[in-house]
Amino acid sequence: MPNWSEVLKEIQETHNANPSENAIDKVRRKYLLQVSKHTGRNVIAYYSGWLQKPKSPDTAVNDKDKSGFMLTIHKMDKSMGLDLILHTPGGDLAATESVVDYLYSMFGYNIRVIVPQISMSAGTMIALASKEIVMGKHSNLGPIDPQMGGLACQAVLNEFEDAKKDIKINPQAAPLWQVIIGKYHPTFLGACKQAIDWSESMVENWLVNNMCANDKSKVKPILRMFSDHKHQKSHARHISKRQCVEVGLTISSLEDDQVLQDAVLTTHHAFMHTFSHTAAVKVIENQHGVAYIEQSVPTG
Repeated sequence: MPNWSEVLKEIQETHNANPSENAIDKVRRKYLLQVSKHTGRNVIAYYSGWLQKPKSPDTAVNDKDKSGFMLTIHKMDKSMGLDLILHTPGGDLAATESVVDYLYSMFGYNIRVIVPQISMSAGTMIALASKEIVMGKHSNLGPIDPQMGGLACQAVLNEFEDAKKDIKINPQAAPLWQVIIGKYHPTFLGACKQAIDWSESMVENWLVNNMCANDKSKVKPILRMFSDHKHQKSHARHISKRQCVEVGLTISSLEDDQVLQDAVLTTHHAFMHTFSHTAAVKVIENQHGVAYIEQSVPTG
């Protein structure tokens, strides 16, 4: 399996051999096609460049992504199912729900998610909508507790409950809590509660109908694991493959199929070089080289 440096070397050699073609695209697509040839399934890579370009607004899951999926799914043989390679920090709840609904309408429940490195937040929600998740020892999912304005909704509600209890016991603490709680706008607490209910009911429905269809007793423990802010402490918490297996998710080990591991991780390195050496901030691409690419917009 070519490592990060070897993939960069291959890109450089490809460019030197034919400077007129896009070497980064050619190498990336070569290995993405290898994934599909090995599995016999459709493959779409959904990649965000948030690690390389953290200030770009288009790295998150958003409504523009639907166009990317429509482009890459067009003309696919839907009976082959879909392997979705995910690398994303997450994003908008409504856009996530819309993307999953669209994927279901195209492939039914025959969707497998592959996580080469990280699929956080809304990315984890998409993974939980699949029938199976392929993870390596280095792969991570993340909590799905929703955020509003950079704040964890459950943490906000917990803090409000703490304030009520503290003021009841110690009324002198009211002015201090008023300074803290007064920063929230009037509908903020209600919006937080609705966001939590929405995300949990969404994921519960996906689990019940797909991954946990044969054992619905797994659904509640999985939801507690991924949505309980008190348990995970931070929305940035990285949840390992071992933890995912222990809680009852249907997990396959990337290491169990050496050919698949080589193709997936080499594809991953190629995407990392794409974000490091081009203006791309998000790529949605299938095994045929059909790609939707969001690029960063220069400022100033």
